[in-house]
Amino acid sequence: MQFQTGDVVKLRSGGPEMTVSSTKDQDVWCVWFVGQEEAKMHSFKSGMLEKVQPVQF
Repeated sequence: MQFQTGDVVKLRSGGPEMTVSSTKDQDVWCVWFVGQEEAKMHSFKSGMLEKVQPVQF
């Protein structure tokens, strides 16, 4: 599956919703928050992720 910057994704095994910040080949860099102030960033292989519909406020 192809992901684009700004897509909202999560791990197929569960976990928090994350925002795609960049992609390169099969590597997808994601950003998410722990609490309200701590941002995390990590790369995942695209096969580990699935798109989700972001929560609308």
